[in-house]
Amino acid sequence: MKRLHFLFIMFLAVLASACSGGSHDVSADLRKGSYRYRGGVLNGQPEGYGVLTCGDSVVYSGQWKGGRRCGYGTSTDSLGRTVTALWRADTIVRGAVADSSGVYRGELDSASIASGHGLWHGADGGWYEGAWRGGVPDGFGCGLTAGGKVQVGEWRAGRYRGERMTYTDERIYGIDISRYQHGRGRKRYSINWRKLRITHLGDISRKKVSGRVDYPVSFVYIKSTEGASVRNPYYLSDYRAARRYGIPVGAYHFFSPTSTPSRQASYFLRHSRFAKGDLPPVLDVEPTPSQVRKMGGAQAMLSRVRTWLKAVHRATGTRPVLYVSQQFVNKYLPLAPDLARDYKVWIARYGEYRPDVRLAIWQLCPDGRVSGIVGEVDINVFNGYHDDFSRFLRDETVK
Repeated sequence: MKRLHFLFIMFLAVLASACSGGSHDVSADLRKGSYRYRGGVLNGQPEGYGVLTCGDSVVYSGQWKGGRRCGYGTSTDSLGRTVTALWRADTIVRGAVADSSGVYRGELDSASIASGHGLWHGADGGWYEGAWRGGVPDGFGCGLTAGGKVQVGEWRAGRYRGERMTYTDERIYGIDISRYQHGRGRKRYSINWRKLRITHLGDISRKKVSGRVDYPVSFVYIKSTEGASVRNPYYLSDYRAARRYGIPVGAYHFFSPTSTPSRQASYFLRHSRFAKGDLPPVLDVEPTPSQVRKMGGAQAMLSRVRTWLKAVHRATGTRPVLYVSQQFVNKYLPLAPDLARDYKVWIARYGEYRPDVRLAIWQLCPDGRVSGIVGEVDINVFNGYHDDFSRFLRDETVK
């Protein structure tokens, strides 16, 4: 591309020399090696409409002023793409680039590569509008995948990262607790439910916080059971305390790879509470690769998950929420489109971008701080604001 530009400039210099004999408008048809210019000339320089070709290829066809491309014109870039653009002083301002994958319209750099703000319409039906750099989305934008998924947020080097969150007191925060919030080893602690306030969002990941972190605990999930034989000894007392202090509360079950899903569902239902207005039950699924293999592979594991979810749904009349990691979402949810479609996700993902799933709750960190609780606490944010949370409490909770 640089060689082509150099030769192009040299050809214009030759053209100016050949036409310097007069100041009036002429129509030139000049050749220099494989280059040929046909069009208007004024004072020895291309002016008005003209076409520059190199062999059988059109280098540029369009408007010229003072020997430079200025106005609308069409060119072919180094990748063989057709570029229709607005030029000023030989520099592209903005334009449209088309190839077999789709059409881009927007700002371009000197090499006709998307850079700045632009809109892409893909041949597959997808589209994206927002910031570009180096020919790929980079920065804030919104789009629609070929599969119909809306994406709004940040892109980095062509990859969608998600919405970059800003944490303020307008968002809805909650916690999840287990026996570990009551001590480890021989030490025992009680929770002071009167003093519960979220005071720190953890240090394990970068977060953008506006204002002081001093948020009410708007919901709490408590671990109830694990597998078909493990119970949280503090579940019932914590459940009653949350209800007493008017905090929406729900129970979660930690899924075991070694017992049947039907036994686990029965165990969870027998030892948990589901009063009117309680948050939907949650299945916490965190298998290791070796555990998945022992269960018979990914599809066998997903089949067990379905069995538990359906059994608890039937018994409670409330559709459970699926608690998983980002790794689980990436590796296993694509194999189970029914789960991705039918169940909201509570995701553990410690980063600054909002996860791109059917999100209900996002676990922000495992190392947060809450006044009234000794030690570290998992901090969560609800996917939405107060109106959304009110609808969630109305539509998704136990009836």
